[in-house]
Amino acid sequence: MASTEGLVPITRAFLSSYYDTYQFPPLSDDIPRLSSDIHSLTSDFLSHSPPTPGEERLVVDESERRPPHKVDENMWKNREHMEEIIFLLDRAHWPQALQEPSSPEDAQLATVLTRLHRMFNTALKALESFQAKNSERVFSTVMTYIPQDFRGRLIRLQRERSERNKQAEIDAMISSGASIRDRYAVLWKQQMERRRLLAQLGSATGVYKTLVKYLVGVPQVLLDFVRQINDDDGPMEEQRQRYGPPLYSLTTMVLLIRLAILLSWGRFETRKLNKQEVALLEQAVDVYTTEFERFIKFISEVFANSPFFISAEVAGASDGGNNDDYKEISVAAGKTHEVSLTVDSINSYIAWDFSLVQGKINLDIGFSVEYTNASGEKSLILPYKRYESDQGNFCTCEAGKYKLIWDNSYSSFFKKVLRFKVDCIPPVVETVPLATEAEE
Repeated sequence: MASTEGLVPITRAFLSSYYDTYQFPPLSDDIPRLSSDIHSLTSDFLSHSPPTPGEERLVVDESERRPPHKVDENMWKNREHMEEIIFLLDRAHWPQALQEPSSPEDAQLATVLTRLHRMFNTALKALESFQAKNSERVFSTVMTYIPQDFRGRLIRLQRERSERNKQAEIDAMISSGASIRDRYAVLWKQQMERRRLLAQLGSATGVYKTLVKYLVGVPQVLLDFVRQINDDDGPMEEQRQRYGPPLYSLTTMVLLIRLAILLSWGRFETRKLNKQEVALLEQAVDVYTTEFERFIKFISEVFANSPFFISAEVAGASDGGNNDDYKEISVAAGKTHEVSLTVDSINSYIAWDFSLVQGKINLDIGFSVEYTNASGEKSLILPYKRYESDQGNFCTCEAGKYKLIWDNSYSSFFKKVLRFKVDCIPPVVETVPLATEAEE
């Protein structure tokens, strides 16, 4: 587990200065020019024949709206449009007359379409790779600061199960013949669910109430980071303002290319693309895929080098704060303090973290854990030992009552100020914890 001592989450002001070192070279001037020319081509198609209800109408309406505000939503939109274009450029989905070209012009168009299909496939793979690597990097960075014991395993287990369920949902849609549009609507919903779960991890709500709120030793700075990273005015807003505009231009362009091909296929019998229009389409695809891959390569480098945490001094802020779930009590000389837990499920985890508030003399306190079964028989789980501080956990093999005991009975004069936290975490299920805590 990496240390977060002295660190705070990245701030928008810090990202602004960080991004100053990563200036994106402007997109090619061909982007607005070709986008305008493709828009004129689609307008010409529509002037002769209005959009048909269904897909044409939906894509026309979308082309008249501004691109999404969020960077990751634009990424998903580019991916959706690329996949729709690849579908249209697949030979099986060409107009029937084009599948068996009967003229040199149609044969030349077929050759161009095959090349465009290949170019979009390459760009799509680059985007998919970027998204997968970026998602894994964020999760891996978060896990670096999670204690590397059962707590990390629980969160990994939750993520793996969540991702399996998401993939199963998409696989079911593909098997049932759902449209690409419907599939990407679900993919974006899943992305927003990932954001929600990340926020839950930071605020210890929802399923992560079980996995985080009751955990010992999870750095507060990490929870602060994952809670606020995607806020509308949070650190990522700086990213959107800095790198959003070129991405918006690319989103607009790929949508117009998709619309042009879609309208062309629907009117192929009466309105074929002429030689100049084919050249325009070919140049637009060439420029779009080249510039999009350049943008992906650039943003990948930015993300790969971007820190998640910075020093409080750099941020101009104070430390991330203490965890208010810790309790502090005074154990008088000759006395003990006990915490009893009733555990209803095996494979629950009991965890603790404690330390003594030290003065001029270093003090210690005895600590042990015992178990009592339904028949009242007691057994020692953790043998008695004296500590200044300790952090530990174990997985329960039996349901029943567990008692954590801090023993100051050996001391004749010194009271001990004990700061502690005790957690009982049920097996990983999306339910409310089954353990109750009572102090004596």
